[in-house]
Amino acid sequence: MTKWKRSTKAALLLGASGLVAGTAMASENDGSNDSAGDKQTAAEEAQAQNVILMVPDGFSDSVSKNYSLYKDGEPVWEERDMTTGKVDTSSADAIITDSAAAGTAYAIGERTNNGMIGMTPDGESKSSILDEAADMGKSTGLVATSTITHATPAVFASHVEDRNNYTEIAKQMAENENLDLMYGGGREHFLPESEGGIREDGENYVDHAINAGFEYVETERAMDEADGDRIMGLFADDAMNTSLEQSPVQPSLSEMTSSAIDHLSQDEDGFFLMVEGSQIDWAGHANDPAWMMSDTAAFEQAVEEATAYSGEHEDTLVVVASDHDTGGSASEATEENHPSSLKNVDATGAAMQEQVLLGDESPDEVFEEHTGMTMTGEEQTMVDEAETLELGFNHVLSERAGIDWTSTNHTAVDITVFAEGPGEEAFSGNLQNTEVFDAMQQAMK
Repeated sequence: MTKWKRSTKAALLLGASGLVAGTAMASENDGSNDSAGDKQTAAEEAQAQNVILMVPDGFSDSVSKNYSLYKDGEPVWEERDMTTGKVDTSSADAIITDSAAAGTAYAIGERTNNGMIGMTPDGESKSSILDEAADMGKSTGLVATSTITHATPAVFASHVEDRNNYTEIAKQMAENENLDLMYGGGREHFLPESEGGIREDGENYVDHAINAGFEYVETERAMDEADGDRIMGLFADDAMNTSLEQSPVQPSLSEMTSSAIDHLSQDEDGFFLMVEGSQIDWAGHANDPAWMMSDTAAFEQAVEEATAYSGEHEDTLVVVASDHDTGGSASEATEENHPSSLKNVDATGAAMQEQVLLGDESPDEVFEEHTGMTMTGEEQTMVDEAETLELGFNHVLSERAGIDWTSTNHTAVDITVFAEGPGEEAFSGNLQNTEVFDAMQQAMK
């Protein structure tokens, strides 16, 4: 396949302001800064031909702990030989960020207000790390299990003041000449109402994307057969299915990741790819422990695809960085109440609620059908008295799993960043979320 090439713009030049904070130059007379100087030197000497940014939305150390227990101590990606650091996730206007502001910090290297996409707080649109990679002649891609127009993927390829302006984000993505591949849900945001979408302007931005050179696919099989230089994969009208309810037509996150790497890596100048495990966050909002563990497992499989590639290509930097914690989960596991008890759960709390409301089965019958667990009388009372059936189911499961929750929203706790490959040293220590951008930019030179 002949790789479609854009014109290469001027090379990115970094001055002192481009260096990652916390890696200050060592003083000639102060040996105490030798390690900082060594770290900076290593970051300056390394150059990443390819950068793969993996974002497990809503993931944190507490989720990691519960997931390792869920796997009965089997290795997870944290146990690879990766450089780690701690990231302060605050936004420009709040201690607790949302995904739009958190993603923008990673994408453009500046903090913005919650809800804003690819912009500074005063409304200035800024080039993203994806744009800078494209300026260097690299191929670029975005993968998500949410709609592709959702906050995290959107910040890399669009600029809007309100993250909920999905139809404008879709328009900008379809028209973005720097974007070569997008996989996710959200078909309805690209289509007019007359064709099953929600666009009120009558425009069909799937057609616009095709006219701009994208090959369009809607199924896993079509994705596997695609050979275009640019590919748009929209696999659902809205968000893609959860990993607990995987559709045979939709590709999994790991399959999308593998396909994206296969296509983008054909560019001799390298590539930038962002992969989001979107629904770990949604599981946290719902306090749904089984969904959270299942989607973390799906994300880990995607990380394995990325690290398998980087293991064979030493010029590839892989960065795993959540944008924030969601749910404030904690581990209270015992031998009786343990995360491993969630392995046989095959439905989210929301799906179980829907089955009860639309059918004639009782909550305890539906719960046993999808979890293999029999509710006690006390647990049935907990479900009956919960604000919703969904929360009731999820809280019973959480107690069975030894998982506690402090919130149904985001929290302000720092997250751990993991990195391996050229420039990984710059991700160690205590970082602001904007410094994840700085470190990726420095690695790509």
